[in-house]
Amino acid sequence: MMAKLAGKVAIVTGAARGMGAAIARRFVEEGATVALTDVLPEVKATAQSMGPTASAYLHDVADEARWAVIVAEIVAQHGRIDVLVNNAGILMFKDLASTTAADLRRVLEVNAVGTFNGMRAVAPHMIRQRSGSIINNSSCDGISPANSLVAYASSKFAVRGMTKVAALELGPHGVRVNSVHPGNIDTPMVNPQGAPAEALNRGLAWFPAQRVGAPVEAANCFVFLASDEASFCMGAELAVDGGLISGHYYFGLPGAPEGVLPPQRAPK
Repeated sequence: MMAKLAGKVAIVTGAARGMGAAIARRFVEEGATVALTDVLPEVKATAQSMGPTASAYLHDVADEARWAVIVAEIVAQHGRIDVLVNNAGILMFKDLASTTAADLRRVLEVNAVGTFNGMRAVAPHMIRQRSGSIINNSSCDGISPANSLVAYASSKFAVRGMTKVAALELGPHGVRVNSVHPGNIDTPMVNPQGAPAEALNRGLAWFPAQRVGAPVEAANCFVFLASDEASFCMGAELAVDGGLISGHYYFGLPGAPEGVLPPQRAPK
């Protein structure tokens, strides 16, 4: 079988580790030439581990001028950009009363403005070639948020909204724009202590998968949206969250998992 992304040139932001690295690796495995970008210097080693079709750029996605430089270099070298994954993001846990305007601006600058900058940087090239796929990594918290996430959820709702507008404006030019909404993926951002999956799973009985997701499980969804198999997907919201935003269980009533204690009483 032909690789799903054979011949495509892609940019993946926030790709030094976690979900971004998993997305870039799957793209390489599927035949793409991939530029990995990140503010973390380790992005260079991550790219080297993927072989000659991966390259690395130090990059703050909030820096509009740096976007222009990177995109120009990639187009000069490869002649095109087929896929952009706006993955770079930061997470902040603070309640409304504790969140400052500076906190909010910091999260929005990376998660929302960074996504906006990326779309603006690649759009003219994709419009010129009459093809392209932009995939914006939002979050399940961009659909159904939780407490302590006022800044993060605001940024991810913004990404979700920008995706819709971009899909409307770029779709007639052959450019597809979609959003992915991960939840409970085992990455350094979500699990900075590096706790084993078994420990994380103990508190996850309240949604269908009842476990944390692996980065590659999310990455596979990005491969689909980047590929020609998703040719009729525009403005779509693809949840990769183990059913987290589908609802929750009333334990003890029919249809709930048997033999499972409610999360607050789960054994340690």
